Amino acid sequence: MAIAATVVATVHSPPAAAQPGADRQRELIRLVRQDCGSCHGLKLTGGLGPALLPATLAGKPFDSLVATVLNGRPGSAMPGWSRFMNESEAEWVVRALIEGFPELPGEERR
Repeated sequence: MAIAATVVATVHSPPAAAQPGADRQRELIRLVRQDCGSCHGLKLTGGLGPALLPATLAGKPFDSLVATVLNGRPGSAMPGWSRFMNESEAEWVVRALIEGFPELPGEERR
């Protein structure tokens, strides 16, 4: 029974991955805040696209969210961002969105 619980927990938990370096994290934060924010709202509270807040992402499959970031959503305005980030960076972005996306230093919300 303990093995089954471990397997279930592993299946539903986001995979651990290497974190981008600090400079790349700042670039990704700026990309999400500015580029993604143009549709999802600069505070990620929604606009043309849905809100990207922990509450709105709760329960959504991690791998599906990563695939959406990388490949977009056919039939919608959501583009893929694979030209601008690799899979491990997309995983970092999704994890950060699920946890509450960081601000850039010096650009905290007012």
